[in-house]
Amino acid sequence: MVFWEGYLSDEAMGIIAPVVVYWLYAGVYHLLPPLDHYRLHTRKEKDAKNVVPLPTVIKGVLLQQSIQATVAYSLFLINRCMLLSSFEVVVQPSLPVQFLQFIVAMLVTDAWQYFVHRYMHLNKFLYRHVHSQHHKVVVPYAFGAFYSHPLEGLLLDTFGGVVSFLISGMTARTSVFFFSFTMVKAIDDHSGLWLPGYNLFQLVFPNNSAYHDIHHYGLRGVKYNYSQPFFIFWDKLFRTYMPYTLVKRPEGGFEVRPLK
Repeated sequence: MVFWEGYLSDEAMGIIAPVVVYWLYAGVYHLLPPLDHYRLHTRKEKDAKNVVPLPTVIKGVLLQQSIQATVAYSLFLINRCMLLSSFEVVVQPSLPVQFLQFIVAMLVTDAWQYFVHRYMHLNKFLYRHVHSQHHKVVVPYAFGAFYSHPLEGLLLDTFGGVVSFLISGMTARTSVFFFSFTMVKAIDDHSGLWLPGYNLFQLVFPNNSAYHDIHHYGLRGVKYNYSQPFFIFWDKLFRTYMPYTLVKRPEGGFEVRPLK
């Protein structure tokens, strides 16, 4: 029994929930006090380096989410039609099975994101005309987590989500929690804040805001730390991992320094 049962179908909730979670969680970061002692970049640096204004970022994210919703609706519709034609009844698996599906989906998502993301850097045409749009947010912040070219959003995030859903075998109900969880993780990685003492994601996952900051900031960094959003073993396996150290700035906050 879940709180939306009787009001919305699992499929409808699977489409709506990640969008709502994105704006609510990013909004929390946006409404926080300045937190200058936890910033990876100063507010002045953020304003100077980012080349797209916030309204453009918001419109870009809304466009991507509309594409994701359309694809998700089509996927759920096809899936339900296949179940109806085979007279199968959707049974929610046990919690241990759902946990295993979560892990499988996380691993599939990471593999898809790493290889597609890295190829968008290696292919000069794709980088120049598609992926460079995401890197216009040089200093990451929460609302910009899913700001990208529509084609990148489709190939990297939407199709990656479809593949992880299908391979893991999760139900529409389980997908509500998985994709909401993925949204929260992506926002954390782009928050521009280092909060390991208060943030469980930054404490548990090696792929965090500092790790991803290396990839966004500086000409050297864009060739490293492609992994997202959970683990870092693909970077280590293919030697695209850049270690780093965090150094406290005299004026407050932290500086992420590459170690190679």
